[in-house]
Amino acid sequence: MALYGTIINGILIVVGTLLGLFFTKIPEKYKETVMHGIGLAVILIGMQMAFSTEAIIVVLLSLLTGAIIGEFLHLEEGLNRLGNWIGSKFVSENKNFSIAEGFVTASLIFVIGAMSVIGALDSGLRGDHEVLITKGVIDGFVALVLTTTLGFGVVFSVIPVVVYQGGIALLATQIDRWIPEEVLNGLIIELTAVGGLLIVAIGLNLLKIIQIRVGNLLPAVITVVPIYYVYHLFV
Repeated sequence: MALYGTIINGILIVVGTLLGLFFTKIPEKYKETVMHGIGLAVILIGMQMAFSTEAIIVVLLSLLTGAIIGEFLHLEEGLNRLGNWIGSKFVSENKNFSIAEGFVTASLIFVIGAMSVIGALDSGLRGDHEVLITKGVIDGFVALVLTTTLGFGVVFSVIPVVVYQGGIALLATQIDRWIPEEVLNGLIIELTAVGGLLIVAIGLNLLKIIQIRVGNLLPAVITVVPIYYVYHLFV
């Protein structure tokens, strides 16, 4: 079953969020320090991923084109509006921002990354769900910690996680018909690097060092595909 790993990943995020609700009343200074720890860990993970690149020009062009597309489509604003809309269905008006922040932050952390792509590809290509189940355990723990600081909105991140990873897994069942293995392996490396830089940006946002509109950079994980293909043909 191609979607088995994705479903387990989603369930573990929900479980982590529900457990996190029991720890929401811990003192603010503890929450702040925990969030700083998460931010630092997220930056480290992102840097490790970003350093995997073998073609920095592909990463750069992907981010540039992704930023232009994202700003034109106002993706960051759209994500926040979606989070606010979801929040309005569950909490009073004055708490919507918390729901939106939890939804957007958690979604970006859980969706962007090598494990999402590689795990979903493994599920679809080989029926191997180990990577996604491992990711699910990590995501569940992160969801627990995020919920203590960002609230119940974290649980709604399960929707983009399941749609994104499930879509890749289903696509992967047919992808070997279209993309040669050599090209696919190189693409995964550059996709990992682009995702890593976006994760670094999330970490910087969590630490409140700078406010990067990560949502408007998301198209980079799509534009990297044609850019790498052209790069592979000529370089």
